[in-house]
Amino acid sequence: MDDKNIPFQTIDWSLIPRTEHAGESGIAYWQTMQFDGLRVRIVEYSAGYVADHWCQKGHIVYCLEGEVTNEQENGDSSVLIPGMSYIVSDELSSHRSVTQTGVKLLIIDGDFLQLK
Repeated sequence: MDDKNIPFQTIDWSLIPRTEHAGESGIAYWQTMQFDGLRVRIVEYSAGYVADHWCQKGHIVYCLEGEVTNEQENGDSSVLIPGMSYIVSDELSSHRSVTQTGVKLLIIDGDFLQLK
């Protein structure tokens, strides 16, 4: 088996350490599984969270709990509530997350989202 392959596994997210990342306001808590060219995270943003940067990386984002506004630097925005997703490739958007009430997201990103 190639080292880049991911064998079948289950993830008990309660056992994955949380890291803290300050936003412009509020805190983000990440639980991260890192594989070769792939990152899978459960991310929780506290109430009042505003990201401290405009992100240009691609993501697949699925809202598990709460509500988040996805602001784009061009002025567009969208809202995710539980059961909703957004998907974008690298460098096709300059976006950031903002939440008034807090949110819990599943975020997947990696090499497969690079522009072709």
